[in-house]
Formats: sequence, C-alpha cells, structure tokens
Amino acid sequence: MGERGWQTVGWAIAAVVAVLAVARLLDRAPEPPPVRVGAGAAQARGGGATGARRRLVVHVAGAVRRPGVYRLADGARVADAVRRAGGPGPRATVDLINLAARLRDGQQVVVPAAAGAGGPAAATGGAASVGAAGGPPLSLGSATAEQLADLDGIGPTLAERIVALRTERGGFAAISDLADVEGIGEQRLAALEQALVP
Repeated sequence: MGERGWQTVGWAIAAVVAVLAVARLLDRAPEPPPVRVGAGAAQARGGGATGARRRLVVHVAGAVRRPGVYRLADGARVADAVRRAGGPGPRATVDLINLAARLRDGQQVVVPAAAGAGGPAAATGGAASVGAAGGPPLSLGSATAEQLADLDGIGPTLAERIVALRTERGGFAAISDLADVEGIGEQRLAALEQALVP
C-alpha cells in the first residue's frame, strides 16, 4: 500500500474516532430526574420539598368549544379553564359566571348558553333542568341573592345565607355543598340540584 493509501486509512480512522467521541458526548446528556409514583400526590398535599407546582383537574362543560376534563396549574381561574376548553361557544353567556373565581381540584365549570339555545343541560347532552320561573338553571357560583331568592323555597333570608357562605368559602365546588347552609335540608337540596349548576 502506498503513501496515499495510508493517508486514506488514517483519515478514515480519524473520522471514526471523531464520530465515536461525539456520540459519547451526546450520550452523557443529563437524564431527567426519575418520576416517583405515589410520592407526587403526597407532595402536592403536603407542599413537598421539590417545590413542584400542584395541578388541578377540572371538568369544563356547557357552551364551550371543547368540553372535557383538563389539568390546570394551582391558582388557575375559571377564565383559564374556559380558555383551555377552546373558549366560549357561539351561544355562550359568560356574563353569568364569575370568570375571576379561583378553581379547586375536582370542580365543574358549566358555561351557560343563551336563552333559547337549550341552556347548559342541552349543550352537554344532559337532562333539561330549570332555574327560576322555568328558565335555564342558575349558576351557583355567580347568581345574586335576588336571583336565588326567586327559586322555589328559598326566599331572601336563605338566599343571603347562600351568598354569605359562597363568599366565605370562595365558591362552591358542587351543588351538594349547599347542605352546609343552615335551613337547607335533603328535600330542598334535591330541588336545588334541578335549578342550579355549580
């Protein structure tokens, strides 16, 4: 083999060594930290040492473009959940819900539809329910004391208690939370579940 042949072999060996060196460097890229199954829930509840942000799971239903269950950062607002669900649909009446309210894990956000559009129950395929005077159901999260007082069996005193507890707690996660309001028993709660949405 001549001098030119040895040069070619030398360059080939140098190229192989360079490729191997680059491959070795790329192989040393830092690995992501391992995920500990089961530890995340305990850390989220107890504010674990890792400082990872807790995630909320909320159900967005009603007059939104993509109803469904979504994960959001702790501290997210109702507006964030509606945006995550594709935004309000063409018949949504977002003025009836409090877009600034903070979300809680497991909460359902129902965006009502405009009157005549079938209401939130029709938008989600559920059974029709009615609020005051046979209209669409009221949003428990944003209804005024006057609107609540118009519901059968509520009146102004009970409506004020509902609004006071809602303000104290920062909202209700479910209609069943109304059982904590003095004066609301099982029968009244069952009737309210037909007239209200969370």
